[in-house]
Amino acid sequence: MYDFLFQYYPYSAGQLETWHPAPHEALEDSAPARERFNAPVYVAANGVIQRDLRAVSHDARTKLSGVREMLLATRERAPNFGCFGMHEWAMVYRGHDIRHAHIAPLRLPQHDVDALVESRPVACSHFDAFRFFAPDAKPLNRLPLAYATRYDREQPGCIHANMDLYRWAFGAMPWIGSDLLFACFTLASDLRVLDMEAGPYDLRAMGFEPVRIETAEGRDEYQRRQQAFAERAAVLRDELIDCLGECC
Repeated sequence: MYDFLFQYYPYSAGQLETWHPAPHEALEDSAPARERFNAPVYVAANGVIQRDLRAVSHDARTKLSGVREMLLATRERAPNFGCFGMHEWAMVYRGHDIRHAHIAPLRLPQHDVDALVESRPVACSHFDAFRFFAPDAKPLNRLPLAYATRYDREQPGCIHANMDLYRWAFGAMPWIGSDLLFACFTLASDLRVLDMEAGPYDLRAMGFEPVRIETAEGRDEYQRRQQAFAERAAVLRDELIDCLGECC
């Protein structure tokens, strides 16, 4: 369940635990503080230690500016709350690459999994989920997705786009501060749970009850939780956009 957050996202637990102040915070100048918060990221002057934004390289500014523009575009698009987590089912369509079979069995027989994929609208807007679809499932997706335009379909209802706020946050460290980073990580962790609970795998032995999206009740539950997470993500996306605007 949670290993994904350190396998898919290239940011270690040690990096996550290394604290940095928020952009508006300054540290009291002292010898121990200077040892930990030093050049080129930090500068000490007038009894305080603060970030030195002059240390952000041109390449880093260009990259962070691109991330900010993508987040702004995502924020302006209409959210879609009708995907119901079908991406995980499309990944194992017709028995293709059942990645977690050695840990957890499928909740339904393979023919029922296939029938569900064929009977429901598949409307994945996130390329990094779509690219793991079984080959036979990719033509079933209602949205054309390609690597070159992978961010053009990002929308604020998508649980993976909202999970990826963590990616954009750790890519902007230490400039945005650890409070925002950890809030994005916590959201990603909670979204990961919904992602897997709504998937085709049976995780009850690990203490996770399924969200049965094959039923109307399960789809309602998924949609309610997805909308609540999108509200949390909107706040963090705004904070991240503001912080990136200050450093790029």
